[in-house]
Amino acid sequence: MRSIKQIKNIKGKTILLRVDFNVPIKNNKVLDDFRIRAALPTVNFLLKSGAKLILMTHLGKDGKASLRPVIKRFFAISKITPNRVTFFDNLRKFPGETSNDQNFAKKLSKMGDIYVNEAFSVSHREHASIVSIPKYLPSFAGLCFEKEIKNLSHAFKNPKHPFLFILGGAKFSTKMPLIKKYLKLADYVFVGGALLNDFLKDEGCEIGKSLIDENNYGISEFIKNKKLILPEDVIVKSRDKLINKKINQIGKDEYILDIGNQSVKNLMPIIKKSKLILWNGPLGKYEDGGEKSTKQILKLVAGSRAESIIGGGDTVAIISKMKIEKKFSFVSTGGGATLDFLANGTLPGIKALG
Repeated sequence: MRSIKQIKNIKGKTILLRVDFNVPIKNNKVLDDFRIRAALPTVNFLLKSGAKLILMTHLGKDGKASLRPVIKRFFAISKITPNRVTFFDNLRKFPGETSNDQNFAKKLSKMGDIYVNEAFSVSHREHASIVSIPKYLPSFAGLCFEKEIKNLSHAFKNPKHPFLFILGGAKFSTKMPLIKKYLKLADYVFVGGALLNDFLKDEGCEIGKSLIDENNYGISEFIKNKKLILPEDVIVKSRDKLINKKINQIGKDEYILDIGNQSVKNLMPIIKKSKLILWNGPLGKYEDGGEKSTKQILKLVAGSRAESIIGGGDTVAIISKMKIEKKFSFVSTGGGATLDFLANGTLPGIKALG
């Protein structure tokens, strides 16, 4: 995989720069520009080298969303004049993007001289703009793309010890490979979020109306692993009240909203002694008010001496609101791509640049 620093005779060339500006938008305004800001060092590097840029991104799943709010925010924070940077239309507007149509990829490739992938967060998708344009143009990795690979690799290539892995969120099917892998690699694996509900149910605990995954993932084989740490208490929503309860006290009409106060305290000494902390996924249902413990532990990790790697998605949304991105060693732009890379060590988009 070649870096943009290795591009020769770049002046005057047109570069197709695949970015991921699929950001949250409300009332035509960008709510979180973390991914846009992450791509700016590459944009500035290429412009200073004398290149012209065509930025390509998708927005939303169906391609119907307008890129106008994204383009407006990009030029506002980058302070770049529009004559050197143009935007291609929403890639998902074209069926050939998601179907990885070769004719569509060829058409895209004819717009430029060089291809650069700066969209790590969508590089787990075998889409035309990710895996097929590199077949037709000299192709390179952007600066942020390189940083993603370098920093996330610290979690599985000779990781520092003690190594704490904090895993939250939902989607058990995507998290199961991580639990299996990091129970071997890490010293501690702490599980929270909706994932916890499945573990509690497997142990025979009442979980009330809490979200669970009905599939059987063979959780029983992990329950007895000494590296696995489960919260001993949780915050439940009981009618309109939030109550801190032991995990064996949950009522049938309640649902788990967050991990409990004692569970946060139990993590403190582990965070303090850890030299590497990898975190993916919120520990509570933050959109319903269950973000307290996630925020408390994020502050503890941010204040620790450990190398801290935060693995994208919903956790990053919380970090952005707290404005503490710079207090961690590395914050990934990816969601599903980060999970896949941590589990498999590569992605289709990485292989395409090889």
